[in-house]
Amino acid sequence: MNSADTAFILAAAGLVMLMTPGLALFYGGMVRGKNVLGTIMQSLFLIALISFEWVYIGYSMSFGPDVGGIIGNLSWFALNGVTTAPSPDYATTIPQTVFMIYQCMFAIITPALITGAFAERVRFVPFLIFSVLWSILVYNPVCHWIWGKGGWLGNIGVLDFAGGLVVHVTCGAAALAGVLVIGNRKGYGRTSFMPHNLPMTMLGTGLLWFGWFGFNGGSALAADEVAATAFVATHLAGMAGMFMWVVMEWFTQGKATTLGAASGAISGLATITPTAGFVGPNAAILIGLMGGMLCFMAVSYKAKLKLDDSLDVVGIHGVGGLLGTLCLGVFASTAVNPGGVDGLLYGGVSQFFKQLLGVVVVGGYAFVISWVLFKGINSTIGMRMGEEAEVEGMDSTEHSETAYNN
Repeated sequence: MNSADTAFILAAAGLVMLMTPGLALFYGGMVRGKNVLGTIMQSLFLIALISFEWVYIGYSMSFGPDVGGIIGNLSWFALNGVTTAPSPDYATTIPQTVFMIYQCMFAIITPALITGAFAERVRFVPFLIFSVLWSILVYNPVCHWIWGKGGWLGNIGVLDFAGGLVVHVTCGAAALAGVLVIGNRKGYGRTSFMPHNLPMTMLGTGLLWFGWFGFNGGSALAADEVAATAFVATHLAGMAGMFMWVVMEWFTQGKATTLGAASGAISGLATITPTAGFVGPNAAILIGLMGGMLCFMAVSYKAKLKLDDSLDVVGIHGVGGLLGTLCLGVFASTAVNPGGVDGLLYGGVSQFFKQLLGVVVVGGYAFVISWVLFKGINSTIGMRMGEEAEVEGMDSTEHSETAYNN
């Protein structure tokens, strides 16, 4: 047991928890005023809902004793046997309860990220049903495959430092499935869907960036040199993503926007997530620049496809997670992290193809299961709001509230 490591991961868990209300503000500012409370509620309430799921089955499915490399068994149901003693398999210098609650915060924010794709048109209760089922059928298995002891992708050498595959690729694939099944917002392509409160979005960006230091830095699971590497890489990639997105706006539109700066920062942060603890500062900057550029291009291209990914979940988190996972197979270096691997630039040719396999398997699995869940729920109890309710707005129809009293 190491007191410094324990204190560090407790602080990191708090930072990651802060990301979910930060995300609520980030998304809430980008929707129209009649939908801001409904959008915030979709992220905020998952703190309660997914915490319940995690305590009773999620943690055991994700990190419990392995069953065939596919899933953890339920022997840790309701945290049975999860004590303040360190686990022999995970984060051996901190209480297992601390590791459990740290990972809980990841499980919470991942389905919350998906909500941006179908913002302003999904009913609250069906959304909650989807979120619980998605966590059980997608997040928990993928988490075990990569991070759980005995997980099959981890066993063949697929790496993900802090969630490029487990968080960003899964939510990006789910977002794409949701957009395809639920459809575009009423008036898409004819009506202007301007953000109602960009200062709120900028506040959310700051909270997300701040929380990301716990998200990536804490994934070292100790207060050591790997945590320092990840912390520095996180900031440098975030600033590089912001820089590149703004430059792309200047070249294509002739002016920079605050929304673009925020989107670029999140792009860089998402892209560095899978590789933060494996690369040095210059590689982190390059990865952030690539993330800002490719995510900008992906978001710009969605209009040509006529897909209403309302808040750019696919273009930022999906593309960023995919790119960052592949970059791990290129830029990772054991000179930076002796416990890691060498990527393509350092002779590790096979690692790139392992990362590519991880992207294909996780992305494909998450898309298929998410599509089935969206289709099943939408065709039975209905996820999509009625036309009149959509025109009136989520705040009044789903929650009987209004954000702004005239």
